[in-house]
Amino acid sequence: MAATGMEVIRQMVERTNAHDLDGMAALMHEDYQSEQPFHPARGFGGRAQMKANWGAILSGVPDLRAEVRASVQEGDVVWSEWRWWGTTEQGEPFDLRAITQFTVREGLVVRGRLFAELVEQGGVDINDSVQAQSGHRPRLED
Repeated sequence: MAATGMEVIRQMVERTNAHDLDGMAALMHEDYQSEQPFHPARGFGGRAQMKANWGAILSGVPDLRAEVRASVQEGDVVWSEWRWWGTTEQGEPFDLRAITQFTVREGLVVRGRLFAELVEQGGVDINDSVQAQSGHRPRLED
């Protein structure tokens, strides 16, 4: 019997933390499709590209760790909140957070939609952010 979507996500975390690139790739369908709605140009297809991407990340962040903070499955879709962190080869902190939507069929991830961003180091507060997005600064009413 094929693993459930939640089991596949658990295995993905375990294999990522073990830096088991072949094991990670084995969880993906050969024709895996990846989409990043906030960054459309980052979409790709195929297990080989997934493996190349994660090979680069594991090399560039040699102490990479992963955790899923929460997840829920509906049908063949698993929504998860991820955190990947570590230190780059250059000694810089690496902290990537994501909400993912993985479609799992017959124990393999066939499709991924990732809403992922590196965590800002510093950054602007909410008032500056709203102003940058809208051109107007928030004004609190009494």
